[in-house]
Amino acid sequence: MRKLPGWKDLTLACIITEAGNSVEYKTGNWRTLTPVVNYDECIKCGVCWSFCPEYAWEEREDGYFSLNTDYCKGCGICAYECPKKCIKMVEL
Repeated sequence: MRKLPGWKDLTLACIITEAGNSVEYKTGNWRTLTPVVNYDECIKCGVCWSFCPEYAWEEREDGYFSLNTDYCKGCGICAYECPKKCIKMVEL
């Protein structure tokens, strides 16, 4: 096994893992809040998807977006940006 350098030995930056592997890390269990969508009010605009920093929203065949809880960190950006305010953040 490779020994990693100590923090005092690091220069400006250090890449410990290979690039493009973030999909391997399911970080959804970090959240304390989760978005809940009122699909009766949703207009399928995709703003939740476009503003999500984790791309945790996935488009369904019917045009709505559903949450992939493996990656949602509960930041609430989707609820804040939703033009119809049909996404509410609720405690887990």
